[in-house]
Amino acid sequence: MAITTDTIRNIALLGHGSAGKTALAESMLFLTGTIDRLGKIADGNTTGDSDAEEIKRQISISLATMSLEYRDTRVNILDAPGYFDFAGEAIEALRVADGGVIVCGAKDGITVGLEKSYKYLADRKLPRAFYISKVDEENGDYQAVFSALREKYGASVCPMIYPILGANGKVEGVIDLIKRAGFTMQNGKRVDYDIPPELQAELEELYVAVNESVAETDEELMEKYFSGEEFTLEEKVRGLKAGVKDLSLFPVFCGSATQGLGTLLLLDGVINLFPSPAEGIAEKAEDGADIVCDASGSTTAIVYKTLSDQYGKFSLFKVLSGKVTPDVSLTNARTGQPEKMGHIYKMQGKKSIEVKELTAGDLGAVSKLTDTKTGDTLCDAKKVVTAKGLDFPKPNYSMAIAPKTKGQEDKIAAGLTRIADEDLTFSVLNNAETKQMVISGQGDIQLDVLCSKLKEKFGVEVVLAPARVAYREKIRKKVEVQGRHKKQSGGHGQFGDVKIRFEPGEEEDLTFSEEVFGGSVPRNFFPAVEKGLRDSIQKGVLAGYPMVFLKATLYDGSYHPVDSSEMAFKMAAQIAFKDGIPQASPTLLEPIGHLTVTIPDTYLGDIMSDLSKRRGTPMGMSADGDGSQIVEAEVPMGEMSSYAIDLRSITQGRGGFTLEFVRYEEAPATVQAKIVEEAKALASEE
Repeated sequence: MAITTDTIRNIALLGHGSAGKTALAESMLFLTGTIDRLGKIADGNTTGDSDAEEIKRQISISLATMSLEYRDTRVNILDAPGYFDFAGEAIEALRVADGGVIVCGAKDGITVGLEKSYKYLADRKLPRAFYISKVDEENGDYQAVFSALREKYGASVCPMIYPILGANGKVEGVIDLIKRAGFTMQNGKRVDYDIPPELQAELEELYVAVNESVAETDEELMEKYFSGEEFTLEEKVRGLKAGVKDLSLFPVFCGSATQGLGTLLLLDGVINLFPSPAEGIAEKAEDGADIVCDASGSTTAIVYKTLSDQYGKFSLFKVLSGKVTPDVSLTNARTGQPEKMGHIYKMQGKKSIEVKELTAGDLGAVSKLTDTKTGDTLCDAKKVVTAKGLDFPKPNYSMAIAPKTKGQEDKIAAGLTRIADEDLTFSVLNNAETKQMVISGQGDIQLDVLCSKLKEKFGVEVVLAPARVAYREKIRKKVEVQGRHKKQSGGHGQFGDVKIRFEPGEEEDLTFSEEVFGGSVPRNFFPAVEKGLRDSIQKGVLAGYPMVFLKATLYDGSYHPVDSSEMAFKMAAQIAFKDGIPQASPTLLEPIGHLTVTIPDTYLGDIMSDLSKRRGTPMGMSADGDGSQIVEAEVPMGEMSSYAIDLRSITQGRGGFTLEFVRYEEAPATVQAKIVEEAKALASEE
């Protein structure tokens, strides 16, 4: 079958975790003959979930790309994880999808994942449809979910399929509301099903709803509707497609992936109603130039995901313009370097199938690119353009990571570097101050998965612990102190004597000056005194944290013409620091962050109460226009280690936040006492 841009559909499957996205994708592949057996999540043999961690946890962790051919159309399926820790995978899917199907369970109602998926699609102005899954499960209620969707998203929500309940209350078939025909599944095949007469009155209301949706998309169709004429099938499809494209219509499908009920009707809807890549949102380069989705154009492709395993690296891409063929050389717009494509593939989960050509709008993969990363643009050297990349959420949950067996830190770093090829939503920092390797991500599940991957793929077992906070120390009053270093051990001795005034400074770094008169300390020893103090401020006297805002003035001292040396004066300065700072009313400073929380109105009271417990100071509130409140506050960063998890719990996953360091501030006495005790305990362990 010849694939052209017009016969391609790229759809993202989105929704809450465990809503049935992967099972739906499997049902699509099976019923179109793409795979010869129907895999099950419980058996760990689905096409989409092939990673060891996905099979063990029975959840999707990575974005899976699959494709099928049905009704002379290639449908590329992007199955995105529903758990919020893996939101970066949904962002990758939406970068190359031309529309989205939001999957929701028949007994789940309006979930947070559904709301977030809808917002993802709305923010990107992408066409969207709903699929109510698991209509055959006990306690499933299609009508309740459909009504809830209508209540939340309005009359734009339009029914496409209606489930038929048998005498036992179980779903026996489905009705295509466009063709007004019933279907069921027998032995994996779709067969006709007689619509029960008692449903006719109820169905009439739904037929009217469909016709009204069709009529509202076109003036000519509106006139025909009001004249009482019936729409032809072609007119219904034309009207519905126009409504889907201009975002005035959100079709609702339903079915059972395990039975195969409704799966082919959903595929019919995707092919009939969703835009091809050429009909979708026009691509713009970073410089504002158009990237036209045309097979005859200059070749441009964007890498939307990277897969890495022991066999090498696959770069998954979408052809934005032109065509990609084996062995063609394309230029990486970021590096300016050529990349030879070699063999090109279609992905079926983790399985790669070699192909001879990929045309504009299609998705594919290539292996062994030299220096190409997720988000890079590959293009014709004669017309280098940079497509818009991917904007991932910032990591907001941090833990210290360490090997169970000492000395394996390098293995952790090497393993995380390899994993970072696939996942750009976490970061690693070696904090020299706290002597910890800190890993930051989207939540506890993501970090747990990363630890499991380190063990399974790189043979290193790790432990996670709360990341230490980088406190600071300063003094609050002025003192003058003498530091004297004298040592005689045969031959030349060591002698250095300084008098230093310590006082609070204006600059965060050490401010060093001298007021020595009469040469009591020779000028050539001044740098040694300063060096001694700079070494000392790295470890304060209260809890061993760096000292800041310190002004030190060398105002007197003495020397020995033979025994004095730079080392002796450096030691004298350190003695002065050690003796003088405890007398200067030292205190601990804690880092303060600027917190911005976005939450639905209903959680405002809970959020303010929680901020109070964290010693936060509210700075203001504003509405963002879609029923959410933006709360700004300043809060000690030491109180925020678990905030990502706690906010998710308080708001049922509906809240989001950013936290940026702004300054250091003196900590309350009770907090200081706790910090000092923890520092002593840590020192005794070392």
